[in-house]
Amino acid sequence: MGLFDALRDFSLLTWLREERQSRRLILFIVFIALLLDNMLLTVVVPIIPSYLYTVDDEAAQVVRNNSISPLSPSGTFQSIVSLYDNTTRLTGFTPQMSNAGPVTPAPTFGTPPQNGSDCPKADDQLLNENVRVGLLFASKATVQLITNPFIGPLTNRIGYQIPMFAGFCIMFVSTLMFAFSSSYTLLFLARSLQGVGSSCSSVAGMGMLASVYTDDEERGNAIGIALGGLAMGVLVGPPFGSVMYEFVGKTAPFLILAVLAVLDGALQLFVLQPSKVEPENQKGTALFTLMKDPYILIAAGSICFANMAIAMLEPALPIWMMETMCPRKWQLGVAFVPASISYLIGTNIFAVLAHKMGRWLCSLIGMLLVGVSILCVPFAKDIYGLIVPNFGVGFAIGMVDSSMMPIMGYLVDLRHVSVYGSVYAIADVAFCMGFALGPSAGGAIARSIGFPWLMTIIGVIDILFAPLCYFLRNPPANEEKMAILMDSNCSMKTRSYSTQGSSYQMGDDFDPESPE
Repeated sequence: MGLFDALRDFSLLTWLREERQSRRLILFIVFIALLLDNMLLTVVVPIIPSYLYTVDDEAAQVVRNNSISPLSPSGTFQSIVSLYDNTTRLTGFTPQMSNAGPVTPAPTFGTPPQNGSDCPKADDQLLNENVRVGLLFASKATVQLITNPFIGPLTNRIGYQIPMFAGFCIMFVSTLMFAFSSSYTLLFLARSLQGVGSSCSSVAGMGMLASVYTDDEERGNAIGIALGGLAMGVLVGPPFGSVMYEFVGKTAPFLILAVLAVLDGALQLFVLQPSKVEPENQKGTALFTLMKDPYILIAAGSICFANMAIAMLEPALPIWMMETMCPRKWQLGVAFVPASISYLIGTNIFAVLAHKMGRWLCSLIGMLLVGVSILCVPFAKDIYGLIVPNFGVGFAIGMVDSSMMPIMGYLVDLRHVSVYGSVYAIADVAFCMGFALGPSAGGAIARSIGFPWLMTIIGVIDILFAPLCYFLRNPPANEEKMAILMDSNCSMKTRSYSTQGSSYQMGDDFDPESPE
């Protein structure tokens, strides 16, 4: 019993019980939640276009075969009918004609491409996939966009734990639906349901981090690490999905994600204790008041348009590659690896560097780099030509996200009440608008005027928006908030905020008369 007691004392549950209030453990939970959510977001990118095209092509092939082949099941009777048709309708009939009749259609409809690659023709059926795939991808972000305004205020009333756990439950159901759905309607429903779960996880997760990391620099580092989980999901998702789809099948990657989601849910259940209602101790600024703040709108716009670039690439790039490069299935996902790796690098580097160089400048450069990189994508002639522009796109979006996500919390502390659920709901709305408008509009534009013009449009938009980030250089504090900052009797959670040329120190231990 002595050994058993010793093992129990050093068990994982004991460690978790002791670390329940640790900020690092909360950061780890948010990291894993964003990782799994974005793996599910991107694992479908290489699977769905190819899967839907295969299903539609098989259905069309069956229709064509049924319309050409005789209806009789008997091979002998088919020959008799063929003989009858040929002798009555054709002149100059020979036995060789009757023997050739049933054999010649076979290579036309049943033989796969000889080069072993997935090389469909650029016909109307493939072009129509742009719209269908774009709408399916956009459904998740559209539903998330609708849900976010309700989740933000909800976290202010009941806390972050319950919405966070609800997000896990919904994501688990959505993953199982992806695994076993075979029709476009069910896949569309699964993708839409994922939007509700993502809204709960992302808004509650970011708000939770902003509330426990009260220092601006620490908050930026923590959000950078959390965005690293998002980047890891984006990085692993496409190649993982494409390789599993190529060699195992459509169901396997989603079942693996479902198992990982269960483990994450168990960790949340034990650490966060989602049965407890823990509302904020002060009333936050109304959501619509935050939405009218021009500085919050500029930050949200940066997040929206930067992510819209990769959102347009996700459905359109695989189909464009199928039209022009004749790739294998696994290459459709591997094409996104450079963007995913560079996003991971960018979020980790600029989580620290952006605070020193100025988050406004980091975002401005990132928006310009997104525009230039996305303009270069259509010049690629093969999969290797996509490496540099995709790398630039991912790195630049990492610069923007790692700068603008912390600045959203900073703007609330500077100009409003330091309650973060609603402002990160706005940030997630901006993110979702990019991923809703991007695939839906992008699919229709790619079909109408072509993929190169689609990339030109979003690239120019990002470049034109970039100068607006200059207004975030030194945002003014709200007059009422400035009065609070000067009141030594007021207790504030957030401390040590600085802008260029001015600084504010807030906290319970702040004494305005104390020497610097």
